Amino acid sequence: MKFTDGYWQLLPGVSVLRPRWVDGAVAEGDRLVVHAPTVPVHDRGDTLNRPLVTVTFDAPADDVIGVRIEHHKGRRDPGPHFEVNRQAGDVKVVAPGPGDTSASITSGGLTARVSVSEPWRVDFEADGRVLTSSTDRSVGVATTRQGTFVHEQLTLDVGEHVYGLGERFGAFVKNGQSIDVWNEDGGTASDQAYKNVPFYLTDRGYGVFVAHPERVSFEVGTEVASRTQFSVAGEHLQYYVIHGPTPAEILRRYTALTGRAPQVPAWSYGLWLSTSFTTDYDEATVTSFVDGMAERGIPLSVFHFDCFWMRQFHWCDFVWDPATFPDPEGMLGRLHERGLRVSAWINPYIAQRSHLFDEGARLGYLVRTPSGDVWQWDMWQAGMGLVDFTNPDATAWYQEKLRGLLRQGVDCFKTDFGERIPTDVVWHDGSDPQSMHNYYAHLYNRAVFEVLEAERGQGEAVVFARSATAGTQQFPVHWGGDCESTYVAMAESLRGGLSLALSGFAYWSHDIGGFEGTPDPALFKRWVAFGMLSSHSRLHGSSSYRVPWAFDEEAVDVTRAFTRLKMRLMPYLGRLAEEATEQGLPVMRPMVLEFPGDRTAATVDTQYLLGDALLVAPVFQADGRVEYYVPEGTWTRLLPGAGLPRTVSGPRWVTEEHGFDTLPLLVRPGTVLPVGGRDDQPDYAWADGVTLRLFELADGHDEVVTVPAGEGSAATFRVRRSGDQVHVTSDDAPGDWAVEAGDQVVRAQGPAEVAVSVSRTNLTA
Repeated sequence: MKFTDGYWQLLPGVSVLRPRWVDGAVAEGDRLVVHAPTVPVHDRGDTLNRPLVTVTFDAPADDVIGVRIEHHKGRRDPGPHFEVNRQAGDVKVVAPGPGDTSASITSGGLTARVSVSEPWRVDFEADGRVLTSSTDRSVGVATTRQGTFVHEQLTLDVGEHVYGLGERFGAFVKNGQSIDVWNEDGGTASDQAYKNVPFYLTDRGYGVFVAHPERVSFEVGTEVASRTQFSVAGEHLQYYVIHGPTPAEILRRYTALTGRAPQVPAWSYGLWLSTSFTTDYDEATVTSFVDGMAERGIPLSVFHFDCFWMRQFHWCDFVWDPATFPDPEGMLGRLHERGLRVSAWINPYIAQRSHLFDEGARLGYLVRTPSGDVWQWDMWQAGMGLVDFTNPDATAWYQEKLRGLLRQGVDCFKTDFGERIPTDVVWHDGSDPQSMHNYYAHLYNRAVFEVLEAERGQGEAVVFARSATAGTQQFPVHWGGDCESTYVAMAESLRGGLSLALSGFAYWSHDIGGFEGTPDPALFKRWVAFGMLSSHSRLHGSSSYRVPWAFDEEAVDVTRAFTRLKMRLMPYLGRLAEEATEQGLPVMRPMVLEFPGDRTAATVDTQYLLGDALLVAPVFQADGRVEYYVPEGTWTRLLPGAGLPRTVSGPRWVTEEHGFDTLPLLVRPGTVLPVGGRDDQPDYAWADGVTLRLFELADGHDEVVTVPAGEGSAATFRVRRSGDQVHVTSDDAPGDWAVEAGDQVVRAQGPAEVAVSVSRTNLTA
């Protein structure tokens, strides 16, 4: 939202109060409270009929400083509020003494220094420099024709890039964009988003979390070209500045503040196959798909039933359509006998025809209008109501319906929708309807995730969610929503996933082949390669099936090859999952996250790193041409391509042509890549049969590589290079293992030490 007409003038109907001078800066325990009149006070008369802005600084965690700007602080705040994990360490508050020109608060390595003389200024300092500042025209309490708003503007430096703000499908770098954080069901081709997160980070060493679940408007270098502005309606604004210094460290601290993803089950990393949305299907259809995958040697882990597993106009009543699925328990049992898990589509809407509508309305579990009526409309489902998750009894009621499905044999849920949340309603707990619009997605996904965890156990719960806001990363996995079946849509989906990764979300997926329309065989095959090198992988469409033989036989081969490749990467992906839980780092990483000092990497959005070691460049052209950026060092192809060199050295841009069986998949120099011994399923004993593949290890390299347990026991390996010898030692290897360096493979069993010769030639040959 903009308040100015150019730099000097305000828009018609807008007036703005700004802090001009500090009348007092007081230490109150671990807080610094600053009182700032909106005019300079030269005598007592200047204090009359003058507004005062109160700015309170605190430190909820090390290297995090909170800022609360208030005009009239007596206004009621009914919530909801984002949960902030407060765990502050050493906080130092310095109030100004006689002759001092500033007051300060320091948390860890971050200091907020407040000028106590004219003009208003706050510098956020770390590492011996100013990261960003609030200047004399930054803070404003704006009165407009739409109401009162509070805004802040933090400075942007020359060459500084802004990232994040949720799953955004436009330009990856947010400079020059006006963004409203407001969940919408708008597809992937516009400035609307399903997952809006009021958090951004920059490559200058800081991030900003605006702790408001309601609409937050961001002007990233648009209201003022050299500042990022954020504003909210009302009389106060709360935000947190988070010091890095790197993007990865900023994410660690932000997710410590707002929550991190738990471990998801190993089976969820395998291939998911869907019935698709409006296609016709019954158990015979499902069985033919499962049989077809098995006959073609394509490992399948999860079968997903989309909307029409329930009767039309009955969504959601959680009752299998008896005409199509007369024996749901038997069918689910038969799928389990095939080694499959089962996912079922749900949403939080209750159609009027559903028998649950009358029950929910009678019990007061559906959201109501101010007049006391059940809120209803006819979009999506006729006469649908909305479950009120602010009511604990309503949440328990909804969860009990899901328990019935879990006890039938369903293993997980696709939690669709959650964005079309009205604001002309009354919530059970009195929450502000504007704030509940985005926050509803959090309550909805939490309710579903918690019942899965209660029924299946920790580490066995997983959802496939579309809507989210800050903190919802605690309930994985999330997918990118309704994209078209085009190369352009595949690229915009990736941009959305990369933006979400820099918004604190560890896991992300997308509809392989696109949702709207039917991909041609070439596009499908390119999307399969991208999809199987994502954290989670699902074949799904709207009105057409996504079984690979529906396209051509080569699509079958490509799907088989990339699915089996992912299964062998499970020891590596398992380690990334632990990093996600322990450190808040995403599995799919934008280039800037791993190479923050590389100015070229700062803007690259058509490729990514799968973890810290594998560079993936999806092919977005029908002719197989791909242009990608290689950072410094000698990178090795994990997938050799005909006529392509085995190694690629950077930093430089590379242009290549790839067949459907390859894409640029490069291993970072200095990597010990654990590759699993099985390629038929994701849930196996990852350390048993593991091969440690060595890539460009420098002389003196010394690291401990941990292979997570999977379905067996974990193992640790110490890898040391001295001259042309690499020694690998394990004291706890549970079974067979091997070390591979180029054309050499040395095998071992159990606790042992092996040595391989690694001249430069055979290290990467």
